[in-house]
Amino acid sequence: MVEELLVAAATVASVGAVYVAAAARIVKQYERGVVLRLGRLRGVPRTPGFTMVVPGVDRLHKVNMQIVTMPVPAQEGITRDNVTVRVDAVVYFKVVDASNAIIRVEDYRFAVSQMAQTSLRSIIGKSDLDDLLSNREKLNQGLELMIDSPAVDWGVSIDRVEIKDVSLPETMKRSMARQAEADRERRARIINADAELQASKKLAEAAGVMSEQPAALQLRLLQTVVAVAAEKNSTLVLPFPVELLRFLERAQQPNELQVPTPPPSGSSDAA
Repeated sequence: MVEELLVAAATVASVGAVYVAAAARIVKQYERGVVLRLGRLRGVPRTPGFTMVVPGVDRLHKVNMQIVTMPVPAQEGITRDNVTVRVDAVVYFKVVDASNAIIRVEDYRFAVSQMAQTSLRSIIGKSDLDDLLSNREKLNQGLELMIDSPAVDWGVSIDRVEIKDVSLPETMKRSMARQAEADRERRARIINADAELQASKKLAEAAGVMSEQPAALQLRLLQTVVAVAAEKNSTLVLPFPVELLRFLERAQQPNELQVPTPPPSGSSDAA
């Protein structure tokens, strides 16, 4: 009798051990367990730790609740200003409702990926090239809103969306480089012209001061000679005052006005 009880106890213990081994599940800290009993959702998702299910009846689906980083393949499209570009992005999302992520959508990762690709192509068609290159914050917000709207029903929350790179055709790159070079040249010419204008105003003021004090011109001439001599060149160039040239010109005018008179014609006949 005692032996039968011991055998029965050992059998029950063995069956219990097998049952526990078959029913025991471990849910990690970053996971939630969704239990389907005979195909129907069973209660709320299981929390992290040790949990039990009915073998052969229950099926436990573990859902990762971490933030997922998903790269969006490069999408080629035509912008609103008729420029062909290739744009790629990255999506950061996480599951906030494990039950909906299992029940509402077949594969929430694939669904988010496809939605991100279609939304990116839509953003390309609605934007100008300048917006894609310089106003990415606004485009990121619009792209995040387009993806997040259907993802809410899937139990997925879009954390953020970032446009990584915008690839342009080589012809467009050369055109933009020429445009930037022309713009820099235009600004350089404007700055140079402004400098010339300021210099001319200063020179006009200096000429007015020198006209009031003629000796200032001579002092300036001596300063120029000193500056040229400091270079230690073999040739020394001395500027000649314009006033001196005008003085010499006026001195030669009276001699040019004295034209010699020819002798009278009658004197030769008389001889």
